[in-house]
Amino acid sequence: MEQGSTGRWAWLVGKVALGVTALLVFGATGYAWVYYAEFTEGLTRSQALGSGTPRSTDGATNILIMGLDSRLDQNGNPLPQAVYDQLHAGDSSNGGYNTNVLMVLHVPEDGSRATLVSVPRDDYVALPGSPAGQAKGKIKQGYGLAKYAREQQLAAQGVTDRKTLEAQGREAGRKQTVDSVRAFLGGIPIDHFVEVTLVGFYDLAQALGSITVCLQGPTQDSYSGARFVKGQQQLDAGQALAFVRQRRDYVHPELNFTDLDRERRQQAFLASASHQLKSAGTFADPGKLAGLVQAAKKNIVIDEGLDLMDFVQRSQGLTGGGITFTTLPIKGFGRINGEDVNLVDLALVRATVRELIGDRKPAPTTLPPAIVDVVNAAGIEGVAGQVQNGLVGKGMTKGSTHTHPHQLGESALYYGKGADEAARAVADLLGLSAELDPDTTANHVRVVAGTDFTLPAVLTPTTSAAPTTSRPAAAAAPAPATAPSGPMEAMQGGDVPCVK
Repeated sequence: MEQGSTGRWAWLVGKVALGVTALLVFGATGYAWVYYAEFTEGLTRSQALGSGTPRSTDGATNILIMGLDSRLDQNGNPLPQAVYDQLHAGDSSNGGYNTNVLMVLHVPEDGSRATLVSVPRDDYVALPGSPAGQAKGKIKQGYGLAKYAREQQLAAQGVTDRKTLEAQGREAGRKQTVDSVRAFLGGIPIDHFVEVTLVGFYDLAQALGSITVCLQGPTQDSYSGARFVKGQQQLDAGQALAFVRQRRDYVHPELNFTDLDRERRQQAFLASASHQLKSAGTFADPGKLAGLVQAAKKNIVIDEGLDLMDFVQRSQGLTGGGITFTTLPIKGFGRINGEDVNLVDLALVRATVRELIGDRKPAPTTLPPAIVDVVNAAGIEGVAGQVQNGLVGKGMTKGSTHTHPHQLGESALYYGKGADEAARAVADLLGLSAELDPDTTANHVRVVAGTDFTLPAVLTPTTSAAPTTSRPAAAAAPAPATAPSGPMEAMQGGDVPCVK
């Protein structure tokens, strides 16, 4: 693992979770009406989404939640020493601008049961726009790369004011993160976002006083300060930090902690905090409520279009347990360019997202008319023909196939003028994003099958032999380390869940 920043990233987990919990419960209990003006005054608003960002058209709302692994506040200044002391995290020279917490909150049009999808921070993905010249990397890295690139651009233009560099750099980081997550998840709309700084969790946890969590067994870690017993227990702010940042246990090595377990703790913390805030009369205590309001608003950035009152009015089901927590699956663990990464099955990730928060209609039996061309960049013999035959079998017209001179790590889908409807349908079927390309012939859809490509079951032939899947040894993808046994079971809100 990376030294310095990775050991402390999980602190952000609880911080983001608690910040979102505060937002949701304010509305669901009715106290948002009383504190709305006070809460929204002083909130930092961002224009990073922009007017051209795709939004939901079915009445639902998708909110991207990002937490920064930075040892600085929103203005780029060092945090109080007390916070560093609680974190065991060094000082302002440690950490960076990684979005080590990424979650998408999906609230349906009727405001009933919502879904919170955690995106593992080390998922190895394409970074749209290649920030700072980097085309692929861990999904968490896009923010910092884009921030750095924008600051370098401004400096070259003669800008020297630190606050200007910090503010515009962060705006670039937010936009990059929105673009990266949207592309990775198959082009889902991102309607709003919430960003929380590192100091937020500590302030909010102190304002709450204590949080009840539950562990399946005893665990301890001198590095994070974690020392917990089996079962339910009350945590103060310092213990809560250890709960959400623990990444090892040498006393109980059989626990085998991974990033996915820390995602699980993130979800458990959010579920527990929401349950406790709702059931313990927290919002009947004006002093505690005022502390939560002040702690939340000074550590949160939201997009300029997010109407908090409208959102909480339409989200009454969330704090009654009406939320399901899910972590996106990975194929396994590997190393790329000397870094530990999560290897992902892009088609599986996007199919999972469509099932959880997207269109649940069955796969089409026929596709809109267009000519389909397929490029084999996967290093798998016969894959282009198999993809093309499957799509032709659903009503498309056979075009060309050829093999790319190089293997490509990411699949893509391009279309020419007049083929937009067919391209969207094929994109949904294959779990890809459709991109209008001036170099693609009109009325053509061009599929580029990379090494991440997985043929969906609806296109798999039932009578002919499948193509060989052997790859040249030199081009093989990094071998996964201990592969997970499958997606983690979804967690339901409304109580205090027990976790590792």
